[in-house]
Amino acid sequence: MRQDPAIEGSTVPTPHLVAVLVLEPTVGFDMAIPPVVLGSALDADGNPLYTVHTCGIDSGAVASTGGYAIVPEFGPELLARADTVIVPGTRIPQPRQDGLLPEPVAAALATIRPDARIVSICTGAFVLGAAGLLDGRRATTHWQFAERFRALYPEVLLDENQLFVQDGNVWSSAGLAAGIDLCLHLIRTDHGSAVANGAARYCVVPPWREGGQSQFIERQVPAAGSDGTAPTRRWALHHLDRELDLNSLAAHAHMSVRTFTRRFKAETGMAPGAWILQQRVRHARHLLETTDLPIDEVARSAGMGTSASLRHHMRVELGVPPLAYRKTFRTRDTLETA
Repeated sequence: MRQDPAIEGSTVPTPHLVAVLVLEPTVGFDMAIPPVVLGSALDADGNPLYTVHTCGIDSGAVASTGGYAIVPEFGPELLARADTVIVPGTRIPQPRQDGLLPEPVAAALATIRPDARIVSICTGAFVLGAAGLLDGRRATTHWQFAERFRALYPEVLLDENQLFVQDGNVWSSAGLAAGIDLCLHLIRTDHGSAVANGAARYCVVPPWREGGQSQFIERQVPAAGSDGTAPTRRWALHHLDRELDLNSLAAHAHMSVRTFTRRFKAETGMAPGAWILQQRVRHARHLLETTDLPIDEVARSAGMGTSASLRHHMRVELGVPPLAYRKTFRTRDTLETA
């Protein structure tokens, strides 16, 4: 939270200001996510941690893809004051078709503070791409539009397999409901897991979804009547402290290694080994956030073997070592529940 600049010498904290830039025609579902999810984040006294407002390029109503119009609360002047700017999905033609920004949109984006966080949901990434804000950065967008995005913005390091991506102060999410995942992770990053989990409970959504966007990409559906790999995945999640090699997974599923690998990837979008590693890292994160177990014990419980292995994989996946991760999230959660 920041200090209120309206009161000279004030030390009263004010909520983090979020501006949701609504561009016609906006995707109404995407536009509604930040006010609902971020607006559900509360401190220990029940005070809101974010103030979320919509803004437009002018004072007029903005048509949505859902057959209704939205009247933003503010004009583009809100962008200059915002701590975080979010661009929801939009079918605005120039960024989607030509890789260009309308001049009023470009002028509005140019007023964003250099230290502000900039976020896109779904096809809002096309707007950030056209503004040059994603050049040289990792980003994502809805998998269905990845090929088009890559053709228009070749300087962007697009990864359509992720639900959301952070690169510095620029964040992006995959399509539609992935905006919920991103907003929950914003809360988790700013205020810790306990606050994010509370917002998720209010919104009746999982605080963290398994897998990435690749699981939703159109692919051949496994044959009707097949047992699938779900029972083995459930079993593996309860035995992450064991050695879970491909042979043991296939044996549990009563399949050949070749058949198991093919079905696993068809159902999850990931190779079995990559999926197991992802679950090990997530379990380690959970233990670091919620327990005081020594790092060696966290590594063993998560099936990493050694603390050195855990440090390596957490640096690769999250960019931070276990102790730094625990200090960030465990301290926040302890303070929030004290």
